[in-house]
Amino acid sequence: MQSTTPCPIPFESFSPGLAPQTGERATITSDTRRAEHEMVGRLLDAIEPPTDNGPAMELAWRLASTLRDQTGLPATEGLAQMLLQEFSLSSEEGIALMCLAESILRIPDTATQDALIRDKISKGRWSAHLGHSSSLFVNAAVWGLLLTGRLYAAHQGSGPQAALAGLIEKGGEPLVRRAVDAAMRLLGDQFVAGRTVEQALDRSRAQVARGYTHSYDMLGEAAMTEADALRYASAYDQAIHRIGASCRSGTPHEVPGISIKLSALHPRYVRSQRAGVQSELYPRLLSLARAARGYGMGINIDAEEAARLDLSLYLLERLCAEPDLAGWDGLGFVVQAYQKRSLRLIDHLAALARRSGHRLMVRLVKGAYWDSEIKLAQVQGLPDYPVYTRKPHTDIAYLACARRLLAAPDAVFPQFATHNAHTLAAVYHLAGPADFRPGQYEFQCLHGMGEPLYDQIVGTDGLDRPCRIYAPVGPHDTLLAYLVRRLLENGANTSFVHRVADRGLPLEAVIVDPVAAARDIGAGGGPVGAPDPRIPLPPDLYGLERANSRGLDWSDESCLLRLSHRLAGAAARTWLARPLLDDEVAPGPRLDVRNPAHRGDLVGHVQEASPADLEFALIRADHATRLWRDTAPAERAAILRRAADGVEEEREALAALMVREAGKTLPNAFGEVRETVDFLLYYAARAAEGFDSAPHRPLGIVACISPWNFPLSIFTGQVAAALAAGNTVVAKPAEQTPLIAAEAVRILRAAGVPPGALQMLPGRGESVGAGLVADERVQGVLFTGSVAVARDMRRVLAERLGAGGRSIPLVAETGGLNTMIVDSSALPKQVVADVMESAFDSAGQRCSALRLLCLQEDIADRMLAMLRGAMDEYRTGRPDCLETDAGPVIDEAARDDIERHIAAMRDAGHPIFRAGRLDPDECRHGCFVAPTLIELERPDQLRREVFGPVLHVVRFAGRHLDRLLEQVNALGYGLTLGLHTRIDDTVALVLTGRVWATST
Repeated sequence: MQSTTPCPIPFESFSPGLAPQTGERATITSDTRRAEHEMVGRLLDAIEPPTDNGPAMELAWRLASTLRDQTGLPATEGLAQMLLQEFSLSSEEGIALMCLAESILRIPDTATQDALIRDKISKGRWSAHLGHSSSLFVNAAVWGLLLTGRLYAAHQGSGPQAALAGLIEKGGEPLVRRAVDAAMRLLGDQFVAGRTVEQALDRSRAQVARGYTHSYDMLGEAAMTEADALRYASAYDQAIHRIGASCRSGTPHEVPGISIKLSALHPRYVRSQRAGVQSELYPRLLSLARAARGYGMGINIDAEEAARLDLSLYLLERLCAEPDLAGWDGLGFVVQAYQKRSLRLIDHLAALARRSGHRLMVRLVKGAYWDSEIKLAQVQGLPDYPVYTRKPHTDIAYLACARRLLAAPDAVFPQFATHNAHTLAAVYHLAGPADFRPGQYEFQCLHGMGEPLYDQIVGTDGLDRPCRIYAPVGPHDTLLAYLVRRLLENGANTSFVHRVADRGLPLEAVIVDPVAAARDIGAGGGPVGAPDPRIPLPPDLYGLERANSRGLDWSDESCLLRLSHRLAGAAARTWLARPLLDDEVAPGPRLDVRNPAHRGDLVGHVQEASPADLEFALIRADHATRLWRDTAPAERAAILRRAADGVEEEREALAALMVREAGKTLPNAFGEVRETVDFLLYYAARAAEGFDSAPHRPLGIVACISPWNFPLSIFTGQVAAALAAGNTVVAKPAEQTPLIAAEAVRILRAAGVPPGALQMLPGRGESVGAGLVADERVQGVLFTGSVAVARDMRRVLAERLGAGGRSIPLVAETGGLNTMIVDSSALPKQVVADVMESAFDSAGQRCSALRLLCLQEDIADRMLAMLRGAMDEYRTGRPDCLETDAGPVIDEAARDDIERHIAAMRDAGHPIFRAGRLDPDECRHGCFVAPTLIELERPDQLRREVFGPVLHVVRFAGRHLDRLLEQVNALGYGLTLGLHTRIDDTVALVLTGRVWATST
């Protein structure tokens, strides 16, 4: 039952703001949801009529054969490619070397460096690579790796040989360490133009003399803190001035430029933080653009993940409208051909250029985040992928985009970034070999990767076409993430750079027309452009067993606009929960249910169950036992699937209710709706396949007692599991969140669950919950909650036996002192991102939330500084605002308990850090707790679980990891474990240490 009493604080109808007036950008986004074969069909239409492929293939053959036949490269120039060719990323040895390259240079302590080297080299089959390479350097490296690996392997054995090896190793480890360090720095230098801008400019002179120009990029991935962002902004600014001072006069197309990552200029470069991006990032970007214009050089906005495209476009549009940038042709933007919306994006950029009077530089690349885009779409439950699943489709998109760029010379200056000889040759012929004029277009390549190919292109000795080198600049400690992307690109067995160097492959297999390749794939059955069958669409991730639940794209403006309209309608509802039995319940006293984010918001009312209601529910559940037990498993499964459909249909209303009743943020609320659907479909699949084939007898009446922190998914998951197995259910939701549970029961009953098979009793744990557990008619209990309550239940159930003299099963999920262990081989930014999500998301109100962070002392200061900076950017506030990261804790009792713990820790002398962007005016009427970090000396100083946004930190010596494991185990219980390390032996030690002792 519902009324339409207005809410004292209206549910925030957040305004996406970026939705274009014309709908043009929404149309760009919608392309990501189109079927791959449809998009490929459009691409093929875009490159019709096809150019004569003969000259392009002839040129590609000549370029590739010359590249393959090149010999005599200096060791430092060809080392990276030769090593990657020998140690492919499909081999354990290649992965080991990449892990070393990614992490060895940032590990501060020699003990962990030695452990990583020992771990990665001792297990490789290096002998299989002896004599394979034509390079003396690579063969010498193989011999070194082989001997070092055998030395370490012998040390792990026993007897005199191991003792001798141990003595040799002890004296030789510093030498091995220095050799590996030097090799990794040499590998890094292959891909970095210089450690400073001055060094890069000096090194570039020889390339400039051969006809190249450059776009410099200051290395550094996304900022995690405001200090990071200011440091990156300063580095970009200094680089512009130094590059600009060295520039000769000319247009931005002729002189060196700079490339910038917008995520480096702001610690929260995501759609939900759009307001901060506008007010804080944009002034930094505008300042850099003005500085670049002052020198007549270009500034190029690099492409990042698909979810950030709209933000980047918005900032570009603001730059184009700046009066003091008018007439400047130095603004640049990167388009990733692997994105389905690439062609539409080029049209959008051309229209923007014409509208604003700029000629935009547009760098066309194939894309560098393919793996993560695929995985994110699967995790988020999107309808399709934003990228193509086959490489030929990306190559076709590249050619279609190239044609579109070349057709708009008034609006764009095309910059074609590719290392593929066929792509290069095709673009060359698309542009018209005889019609080239300076300023028409340029090619681009990556420093350390493309020069051997483009030496055939630049200057009068080649094709006399301009080429700009994308040249990263920075010290080795900023190299790592960039280096891994380059290693993945070079080492992938589909990479042209990798394949052209493989003399075992005929050139016909390397120089492939992507249009012909796509049509060959289509000839095998299905439409041209069909996606790779090995990569199921996100909805089909689980195959025939069940569908993946539908998610939301929180970066899609049209999606957010529709969502805000639907949520606004759900805000004004007042809800009612009452005992849901097999018959109507007489009206009784009602209690208010109020919003924990604002106690003035009356969400609804609850009528708690009386002792008579409890007795009646058990009688009716007993009567319904045979009916539900004898219902065919296939019918039970069909009912649960219909319930899943019902949850999907009402997801906005359910999410809105959870935001108000449980204080969940919008992403958390919709995530819980998805989890609920997944539970229903999972148990439907188990009912359909398991109970038909295996002997199974339901228990009878099962009590389901669920928590407030997942009021829909855990409540429904418990109920669905019991129903799927043929049991009747009496469910008691948490006393703080009965309203959402009542909606779940309504949906399940509407799907076909008989009322007697599923009844709900809202009320107190000490009365309703305890009464259910103690009643002899209850033959099983499913419980999620505290350890103390679970132990009490176990004692009660142990005093009686069920039907047939068997014990009464108790399935209990409880909390724990969940621990994360971080050694010095871990990547700090990755650690901080995981810690922020695990410790503070949902205001720390998850059974699996991180409670104890154990940092190796060698990296603790740096890691804690970064963590505090990330906490400073965290937004705690009203959960109905999209920009909010965490909402309130569940009620005043929870808030006061957390604050007492923090005060006690402060009184005991432990360092306390409290941060986050928490607006006092916004939060004064709710139950909010600021994210808190508490430093401890020992794990045993944390004596209980604190169910909120409180993280405890201890430091440990790397050599005493085993002692740390003993201390964590001695805490007595745990639920989940996190481990950040690059060392397999450390993983094995932690697994053996059994850190996650069971909670109960």
